[in-house]
Order: sequence, then structure tokens, then C-alpha cells
Amino acid sequence: MAIILASKSPFRAALLKNAGVSFTAQPAHIDERAAEAPLYESGATPDDVALVLAEAKALDVSERNPEALVIGSDQTLSLGDAVLHKPENLEAARRQLLQLSGKTHHLNSAVVLAKNGNTLWRHVSVARMTLRDLDPGFIGRYLSRAGAAALQSVGAYQFEGEGVQLFEKVDGDYFTIVGLPLLPLLVELRHEGAIDG
Repeated sequence: MAIILASKSPFRAALLKNAGVSFTAQPAHIDERAAEAPLYESGATPDDVALVLAEAKALDVSERNPEALVIGSDQTLSLGDAVLHKPENLEAARRQLLQLSGKTHHLNSAVVLAKNGNTLWRHVSVARMTLRDLDPGFIGRYLSRAGAAALQSVGAYQFEGEGVQLFEKVDGDYFTIVGLPLLPLLVELRHEGAIDG
């Protein structure tokens, strides 16, 4: 059975590849910000938003590849009632890190499987992330070293690299943090007969 990852994320692709899953990647064509705006207006939680966006991505690619098993994923970052997105530039990244400094936020990572334009399975995992108190000068030096890579992750950090130094405590698994709850996904791929097991 062909497996398609409905994402252009090199990090999600690396997780699947490292797990020995044979797949191709094909990004979905959806406007995430436009899709999530009405969700927040209706009182949806960050978990709900991550699931809806992951499902929209999976279904979009599934409709174009009906016989394939499509993996859609998305992640939201919630700090209290606020939801943060990937920063648009390094100044926005600096502001985000200052906002997160010394606080605990949640990464809500959703994954969905679809086939023939139908949803087969949905899951969300949550990681609690606590940044240490960050000195503004350190944030500037960190962003100078990280450069554009800091703009690729919600929260303006790259946990899989030097960004791990920003943290004091983490409750949750690595895969959830990177944006693809891999262990439950592998269970479901085995259940669907898509991988050996």
C-alpha cells in the first residue's frame, strides 16, 4: 500500500524515514490560517484546531491519491489562551521567545490517516514545554546563530538542534515535540497493514 506524507516538513519526513517507513511526500494545498480562523471564533481548543488542520491536509492529498494511505499532521502551540504561529521574521521570533521565556506552553501535535477521501483515524498528543528564564541578549545571540531555521518552527525554537538549550523542563515525547506523534501512528499503520509488524 502506498503511503503519502501530506507535508513538506523535513522533520516529519526524517522521523518516518528513520523509522523505516517507505513513503512519498506531497504537501497539501490548504490555507491554514484561513481554515483555523473560524475554529477559534467558535471556541475550538488548540487540540481541536491541530486535528482539523491535520485532517484537512490528509483529505486534500487523499482526494488526489485515492488508493494511497495519507498521513496528515499539524501542530499548534498554546500559551494559556494564546495560540502562537511560526514567526514571519527574526524580530517576530525574538518577541515570541521573550513571550515564552520562563513559562510553560503546550505543543499539540495531531496526526490523521485518510484513504479514498475518508478519514480512517485521528490522534493528538500534547507535550508541556517549559522555557528557562532567557536573557534578551542570549535570545539575540541564539537567533543570530539559528538564522532562518528559527522561522521553521512554531515558537521560534528548533528543539531538535541548539534550541534544546532554551528549555528547563519537558513533559512529552520527542516525536510529539517535532510534530508527528510517531508511536501511535506506527501502531495504526500496522493495524492498516501498511507496514510490517
